[in-house]
Amino acid sequence: MDTFSLQRGRVPLLISLPHDGSFIPEDIAARMHPAARRSPDTDWHVGRLYEPLAQSLGASVLRPRASRYVIDLNRPADGHALYPGQRETGLVPAIGFDGEPLYLEGSEPDRAEVERRINDFWQPYHQAVSQELARLCAEHGHAVLWEGHSIRSRVPMLFEGRLPDFNLGTAAGASCGTLLEERLQACLEAQSRFTVAVNGRFKGGYITRHYGRPSVGVQAVQLELAQLNYMDEESLAYDEAKAPEVQALIGQLLQACLAVRK
Repeated sequence: MDTFSLQRGRVPLLISLPHDGSFIPEDIAARMHPAARRSPDTDWHVGRLYEPLAQSLGASVLRPRASRYVIDLNRPADGHALYPGQRETGLVPAIGFDGEPLYLEGSEPDRAEVERRINDFWQPYHQAVSQELARLCAEHGHAVLWEGHSIRSRVPMLFEGRLPDFNLGTAAGASCGTLLEERLQACLEAQSRFTVAVNGRFKGGYITRHYGRPSVGVQAVQLELAQLNYMDEESLAYDEAKAPEVQALIGQLLQACLAVRK
């Protein structure tokens, strides 16, 4: 079974969408609560937002098939916390963003199963990230890794109140160069339609932090979107009227990435 899809592009930009998948294998789903089987914490429709932009720009796109409930590709394989002291769902989540258990009592995965999921899902995705970045760097001398994410605008377990619309994360400036961060921030601040945060609650997950190495020519940025700006958070339906404005601003950000080499 293919666990991801990779569309190779012609420019030094890789768009990674690690929470875009919603598939849960039947042997796992059978042990989960009915609500969890629908994978409600998926980054819904991010592929629909990004793929037309990637095609027009010539960027690479990497998308997983499986849900973050199977394994969270944006967490370190050793399971250590990304935000110490704050509640998180972990590498192989046992709870959802609502704090409710995902698995029927006594059906949680044991360590051996976690290792199998790392081998079957986590390792292939990260190998693809590494290899595609290496290809882009070999061809262009540098690359930008763009992490595309989205989440409900209100998730009390993770943050207070309503999330800003566009949340840019650069590991507090460590995962990309100063010039790129400044260009992206200026692009966001030049518009007045959406609220913005830079290195706020979302500073970038494992992928941004691990692969972002400006000193060797790889810059990484994470964008977390509040879902209500392009979809209905209750029905999960894509909003054809709202989405184009979000898509247009994302496009400006991606173009800024291509304009800055280091």
